[in-house]
Amino acid sequence: MLHALICTDKPDHLDVRTANRTAHLDHLQADPHVVQAGPFVDAAGAMRGSLIIFDAPDRAHVEAFAAADPYGKAGLFAEVRIEAWNRVIEH
Repeated sequence: MLHALICTDKPDHLDVRTANRTAHLDHLQADPHVVQAGPFVDAAGAMRGSLIIFDAPDRAHVEAFAAADPYGKAGLFAEVRIEAWNRVIEH
């Protein structure tokens, strides 16, 4: 089942994101259920959140990923949402 992990950074926390980026990327690469991932960016191109798409057996897997994410552990996020997702179009 597909799930989207949608995270919004706290304001003025780019330094937290930058300091934990390598560990976060390692965490992403270690999970075979991650299908796509990348940051949201503002008008100036600065990172301000994350979108990760999972093809995982269940929501619990995504919850466990989020709980162990170095970004989350560092207190980067103001909001974290997990949404089941139904892909309609794929190119």
